[in-house]
Amino acid sequence: MTEAVEYDVVVLGAGPAGENVADRVRAAGLSTAVVESELVGGECSYWACIPSKALLRPVIARADARKVPGLRHHVEGPLDTQAVLAHRDEYASNWKDDGQVGWIDSTGARFYRGQGRLHGTKKVVVEGPEGEHHVLTARHAVVVSTGSRAVLPDIPGLAGAKAWTSREATSAQRVPERLAVVGGGVVGSEMATAWQALGSRVTMLVRGSGLLPRMEPFVGEHVADALTEAGAQIRTETGVTGVERSGGTGPVTLVLNGGERIEVDEVLFATGRAPRTDLIGLETVGLEPGSWLQVDDSCRVDGSRWLYAVGDVNQRQLLTHQGKYQARIAGAAIVARAQHVPLLETDRWGAHSATADHAATPQVVFTDPEAAAVGLSLADAESAGHRVRAVDYDIASVSGASLYADGYRGRARMIVDLDREILLGVTFVGPGVSELLHSATVAVAGEVPIERLWHAVPAFPTISEVWLRLLETYRG
Repeated sequence: MTEAVEYDVVVLGAGPAGENVADRVRAAGLSTAVVESELVGGECSYWACIPSKALLRPVIARADARKVPGLRHHVEGPLDTQAVLAHRDEYASNWKDDGQVGWIDSTGARFYRGQGRLHGTKKVVVEGPEGEHHVLTARHAVVVSTGSRAVLPDIPGLAGAKAWTSREATSAQRVPERLAVVGGGVVGSEMATAWQALGSRVTMLVRGSGLLPRMEPFVGEHVADALTEAGAQIRTETGVTGVERSGGTGPVTLVLNGGERIEVDEVLFATGRAPRTDLIGLETVGLEPGSWLQVDDSCRVDGSRWLYAVGDVNQRQLLTHQGKYQARIAGAAIVARAQHVPLLETDRWGAHSATADHAATPQVVFTDPEAAAVGLSLADAESAGHRVRAVDYDIASVSGASLYADGYRGRARMIVDLDREILLGVTFVGPGVSELLHSATVAVAGEVPIERLWHAVPAFPTISEVWLRLLETYRG
């Protein structure tokens, strides 16, 4: 069966970014089609943010309780693994998307399940699971929001070893006795934290000199110290040159640079992401299949008047909240252009320009301890040519921190632009610091002058009092 239908907007990919852009344009009255080849809700809902945080929450809660008098002796035992995994399964909706499909239907958008491909200007062809063939034409815009996938390196033996990627790490139904984690970024650090606490003996194999290399150096040091104390082994400057696993079952042997061999039960490769654009027909509109899509600040693809890209696929910021932010920007821009309204005349609130992607992106790493950062690191600020000063403070010296946990360890840093006396970046590491991040994001995104931050009085006794101590340190 072949069906040809015209819509104002066609959205290719129904993860958080695709859902949000569809919601925006539908709310403005534009007819909308949404196409998804897997589960509505995307990577975040089923194999990334949601299941990983469901795994990590009991881990962090137990770690915090162990630092509180009157509680520590009651939480010395192991976690209830089956309860944790069941909690994770519930938050991943048991990998069923009925609720998410129902939400799309409630917006008035039309949902198509199947593989969608661009087929020239403003056209998307969808091959449904039962052989259906749909030809969708967009009057105004096609939005690509197909996300990203895990990348496996080209290592001898890896292809047939059934190695874990982030998907298997967040959805596994049993705890491996020995787990190797290859990579020291966010996924590697979070999954090492989770599975070590669930009972695996974790070995991290990190090619570089430390964990979380895109954040301030002290962040990775705090996280590595905590993982080591928990029993994980972290080996830096270590690469994997070969993988051996007979028939894809049984133990895995990893060959390291230098020839050493180690045996584990499962291996997770957390070694980067690639755009899911290889099968969506980019070649029919003059673009390279498998490439990242370059966009302007309204998320319109460079050189196009009708094609947009939001979320991971444009490589601006591979974070769910930034993809949703971009979706709101793109949706507003599509609506304005459809109504023939010049963007600058309607952009009082910056609704059509994704400036936070450049200067004020927040990120939390849900390890123990947590890490949270927004804006530029010291190295990034100096590399960009800013005249800056890094101001550091030991969070453990704040009254609220010592009340939060015995033996609290943490650190805060703010990057001050000395010419404008505003903050370009803020980083925290320590228990509970994720809830400090939005105040930092407001300060950075709003370019709040330091003289005004003096009048944002932190409540006593909370960890947020670190803001006062950072400002006092800056003044000297």
